[in-house]
Amino acid sequence: MSDQFDVVVIGGGPAGYPAAIRAAQNKLSVACIDEWQNRDGSHAFGGTCLNAGCIPSKALLESSELVHRAQHEFKAHGISVGTVEVDIAGMQKRKAAIVRQSTQGILALFKSAGVTPLQGHGRLLPGLKVEFTAHDGAKRTLQAKHVILASGSQPMELKSAPFDGRHVVDSWGALDFDAVPKRLGVIGAGVIGLELGSVWRRLGAEVVVLEALPDFLPMADGQVSKEALRHFRKLGLDIRLGAKVTGASVAGGEVTVAYTDAKGEQPVVVDRLVVAIGRRPYTRDLLAEGTGVALDERGFVQVDEHCRTGAKGVWAVGDCVRGPMLAHKGKEEGVAVADAIAGLYAEVNYKVIPSVIYSAPEIAWVGLTEEQVKASGRAYKVGSFPFAASGRARAMEATAGFCKVVAAVDNDEILGVHIIGPMAGEMIAEAVLAMEYSASSEDLQRTIHAHPTLSEALHEAALAADKRAIDCLNK
Repeated sequence: MSDQFDVVVIGGGPAGYPAAIRAAQNKLSVACIDEWQNRDGSHAFGGTCLNAGCIPSKALLESSELVHRAQHEFKAHGISVGTVEVDIAGMQKRKAAIVRQSTQGILALFKSAGVTPLQGHGRLLPGLKVEFTAHDGAKRTLQAKHVILASGSQPMELKSAPFDGRHVVDSWGALDFDAVPKRLGVIGAGVIGLELGSVWRRLGAEVVVLEALPDFLPMADGQVSKEALRHFRKLGLDIRLGAKVTGASVAGGEVTVAYTDAKGEQPVVVDRLVVAIGRRPYTRDLLAEGTGVALDERGFVQVDEHCRTGAKGVWAVGDCVRGPMLAHKGKEEGVAVADAIAGLYAEVNYKVIPSVIYSAPEIAWVGLTEEQVKASGRAYKVGSFPFAASGRARAMEATAGFCKVVAAVDNDEILGVHIIGPMAGEMIAEAVLAMEYSASSEDLQRTIHAHPTLSEALHEAALAADKRAIDCLNK
């Protein structure tokens, strides 16, 4: 096997493996190194996303939502199912099969594209060399013309509530519970905390979510955040804002969490505690001395707007660099870098990266919030359409939420789209496409949407921005 490649990618997650495949599609010789190890000692490509994040969490979210619908919605459809029994072992088995299919699929894609997969640890050396250490300890030095760093991220640990792997766990641990905890605590009301809290609440756990910030989902549009908080609490999540955790102790199979809020010191006792306060770049032993690649004060690999590091021929993409830690952001960066290396046009439009929370109702947005546009001083208009007025949503018994379009007054450019409701994560793609091509709200108004569909809500929201909505009152 040759130890010389045009491109060596360190990291086989959602940023690294697409970079490797695209580089191979561009007729370059490519090796992709990944060191992921599962709890059973097996190894797999796909990083956190496929093994312990996006994919397994969505599998459990789907299963738990079906349970919730069977318990609370089927009757409205005229369907009687009797007692709904939850088989956690069966759910976990299904989740594991989906993960295995996804990760094995990467190897099949590599084989088809001609990428050399290497399972083990990659370390960048000076002179565009990469030290590869296999899981059995064997070492090789690879010579590359270009190196792409895609080492990903890992959960942040709270000093006052350190992980113990059983009672106090990270997001991966929370996906592997073998039974529904009677009382579940979640530290952090971000995307991960809310999704995991939703899963176990639907399956029967009493869930308390402790969020240090005084505002709920501050990164989302204010109107959406307010609506989301109402629905999460309706689901039964006990969300406590302004709650700063000061400590956690385990005794007798219980976790006592101490936190402070406006009322002072407060305790809460749970059976399991999930710490979901965010993620940090994973760069352990990634860089040898003298590579010319620098890390910033938060541990991210420093790159320019085109993902180039300070070392010629070395690039970095995904969670280990600045920007939102989103799998699709990393994928686009990886593909763009692979194209740039091949001398092709490559660009990532960071202004139109969508965000999605896979709750029920789903939450999705792209672009600027109304608050951000208002703060900029630019004159704007807003159109909103409730799913309660959507025939398709009513047929689905999914009328919660709304679509919202924020557009500029001067040239009608769409500045932001915010959706809370059924299939929001799918619907946001239309908004992303529109904004990628600098569409106006009139462009959306003139786009024919099939009836009856959920996407009509976005059409009507665009019409409402000019007080021309057909299926709801224009306010």
